[in-house]
Amino acid sequence: MFFNRAGLYRGELTQTMQRHEQLYRLYDEFDAETLRSYQTFVDLFPPIDSRVALEHWQNASEELDERKDRIREAYPTAGETFAAIAARVTRGQAFTALDLHTKYGRAVNALVLDVDETLRSAGGTDNEIPRETLHVLTELHEEGMPLVICTGQTLENVKGFVTQGLGNELVHSGRLSIVYEAGNGVFTPGHGETTKRLLYEDLDDEVRSVFDGVRTGALSEAPEDVRRGCHLQGNEFNVTLKPNFQTGSARAREVIDEALVHLLDLLGRTVRERAASGLGDGDAGDEQTAAWARAHYAERDSEIRDVLEATGERPEVAVEEIPDPVADTFERIDVAYYEADAAEVGSLELNKVAGVEAAFEVLGIDDPFALVMGDSKSDLRVMRWVEENGTGLAAAPEHASEDVLEHVLSTDELVFDRGDAAELLRVVYALDRLARLE
Repeated sequence: MFFNRAGLYRGELTQTMQRHEQLYRLYDEFDAETLRSYQTFVDLFPPIDSRVALEHWQNASEELDERKDRIREAYPTAGETFAAIAARVTRGQAFTALDLHTKYGRAVNALVLDVDETLRSAGGTDNEIPRETLHVLTELHEEGMPLVICTGQTLENVKGFVTQGLGNELVHSGRLSIVYEAGNGVFTPGHGETTKRLLYEDLDDEVRSVFDGVRTGALSEAPEDVRRGCHLQGNEFNVTLKPNFQTGSARAREVIDEALVHLLDLLGRTVRERAASGLGDGDAGDEQTAAWARAHYAERDSEIRDVLEATGERPEVAVEEIPDPVADTFERIDVAYYEADAAEVGSLELNKVAGVEAAFEVLGIDDPFALVMGDSKSDLRVMRWVEENGTGLAAAPEHASEDVLEHVLSTDELVFDRGDAAELLRVVYALDRLARLE
């Protein structure tokens, strides 16, 4: 990962060169790889009730301290910082952190973390958050880093595995917030009356009525294959159809593609019935309003367009033909497609950006500089938001959606291997240490 350093003041350039020299010396003169092995063993495998195991742990701990002491002695004014970096961070991660500090001049002060296919991955972590990732998150949090878990899942699902993975004490520390259902609600334990904020309650009656209608007909009015092959996720507000087959399988893809078409048609009919007034005497029928919905969302989302074309369901309707009252309502409602995983109707006014803003407000983060980690289009909105406002960085796993990867590669190139979110969290750890030297 590389950054152009043109335009730095002479003092900044000198300081950057000094930090580079210090890091080069650190990784050239000291066996950082072995040091990290000792640190990992001591951190992740604490002493247990066994004399042999306890002796082994104590020996490793003593060796770790001795190796750190050598680094402390070699860096009289910053020994603790460089010992900590060498013990937890690879050479590449350390230099990436230095590049980020050179570019932005500050440390990350909040983590905004998607869960599925980011912190955990069905293809790389058996759908569990890896132990190392949990350990680094806990370590950062203990040093004061606020965590914002930002997901499309229901609150109850997220609370369960977050509490199990990170522990009840951390969850209720007052420095963790959960943005759930992609921004419809925010849960921040330990903050009194603002602990749970139901953002969807602020939407007007017209839009909420559309969601009520879509939710009612999502399964009851669905084609038989969708009705038998999908279930309605237990959301508080969003309408999400999930497959009754293994996520990512051919059968799941087939039924979710059909569910997407069904939700588009249902949305078109519901908007006509509940929200779009002023259509005139020649009110459109079900086929026409379904065609309007398909045309509108195909124009907005290439993945939806591809599904409609592949299934032969794309209408021969131009978006200019959609009446203004209908189009105006569509502009407030999102339809999302997650291949072989879900088809969803949500609010464009209540996306992850709105949720993250609300979480920052509750957590008291007035001057955020966040690392946003995610893989999907809902995460991309947050990534673009922090870039536009100069309030953060974006990182993504290598298997993220094409648009997400394009954004991440065009900014700071913070791409990590599937299931290895800890890689980027280590960069944050090093960046924080380097920023403290200022």
